Amino acid sequence: QVQLVESGGGLVQPGGSLRLSCAASGSIFSMDVVRWYRQAPGKQRELVAAMIRAGTTNYGASVKGRFTISRDDTQNRVYLQMSSLKPEDTAVYYCNAARGVSNYWGQGTQVTVSS
Repeated sequence: QVQLVESGGGLVQPGGSLRLSCAASGSIFSMDVVRWYRQAPGKQRELVAAMIRAGTTNYGASVKGRFTISRDDTQNRVYLQMSSLKPEDTAVYYCNAARGVSNYWGQGTQVTVSS
C-alpha cells in the first residue's frame, strides 16, 4: 500500500507563509489526483486544493488566491504553498492521493496561525 507522510506544519503569525510537503512511497505522477484537506476541531473535513494529472487545479473558496498546490514527480512530493495566513486557517492538514478506486491518506500535520 502507498504511504504518504506530511511535514512542514507549525506555528506562524497571521499574514505569514508556510509550505507543506507530502512525501509518497510510490510514484506520485501515477496518481489520478492529489489533494490537500484540512480539519479543525468540531468541524467537518474540507477540501483545500486538488490537482489532476492534466495539471488542472481546484481550490476551496476560502483559500483561493492565497494557497498553491504543486507536485515534483522526480522527488515524489506534493506541496501546498500557503501565504497571507489567517487564524481561521488553523487546522490539521492531510495529504490525499487516488488512483483508480484506491485512496491513500497521510497522518496529517498541524498548522497553527496565531499572533
